[in-house]
Amino acid sequence: MKVISYNVNGIRAAIKKGFLDWLKATNPDVICIQETKAQKEQLDLQLFDDIGYPYHYWFSAQKKGYSGVAVLSKHEPKKVTYGTGIESMDFEGRNLRLDFDDFSVMSLYLPSGTNSLRLDFKLNYMAEFQEYVNLLKKEVPNLLICGDYNICHEAIDIHNPTQNKNTSGFLPVERQWIDQFIKNGFVDTFRHLNKEPHNYSWWSYRANSRNNNKGWRIDYCMASEPLTSNIERAYILPEAKHSDHCPIGVELKF
Repeated sequence: MKVISYNVNGIRAAIKKGFLDWLKATNPDVICIQETKAQKEQLDLQLFDDIGYPYHYWFSAQKKGYSGVAVLSKHEPKKVTYGTGIESMDFEGRNLRLDFDDFSVMSLYLPSGTNSLRLDFKLNYMAEFQEYVNLLKKEVPNLLICGDYNICHEAIDIHNPTQNKNTSGFLPVERQWIDQFIKNGFVDTFRHLNKEPHNYSWWSYRANSRNNNKGWRIDYCMASEPLTSNIERAYILPEAKHSDHCPIGVELKF
């Protein structure tokens, strides 16, 4: 199973930049999308059917043009779960899970902490999400949580760790949360197979950051520990340029 995760920073804008041609050529079994910034009725859903994704599910924020996640699949899932059931999280459309025979995959879009109010919201979201996942793993042991976590885990995951030590996305409390999330039974699939520096998944639009590779690795495919032996490949695809993020991928063999 080839699974890709991609924060598209607006699905309609990404489609105008060639996203559908790229998706057809890349040909994952499942793609988890974050920051769709669209309601389902604002999209021509036939476009996804036409390139081989007849199973597509959308969980939008109540606020139009904001947040939102989706999962597109070549294979019909056994079950689809919209949100977490936690009201304080679900109104922003940040979690969507598909269950298949061998594993379940979730598209996750963690909040960013752009100001003190949003940082408080983010930290609360992280705490509630951890509790939710701890229970979910008992029900769904083979779990792949793909998406934009809006956190760099280690210094290797950010181009300038010293300068950004007080910036949301690399705060000690956020890094500690990712650390604990992994210790609670997950594998960072990319770092599991790739130890090299200078691998990022997001770049600011400012100061020619992408061309200079001054980026952050804030997108992850986190696999629950029972899936560790199924991980065949994990990679980042920086050549795809439909967004300020790039896609990441993992291939699982069952």
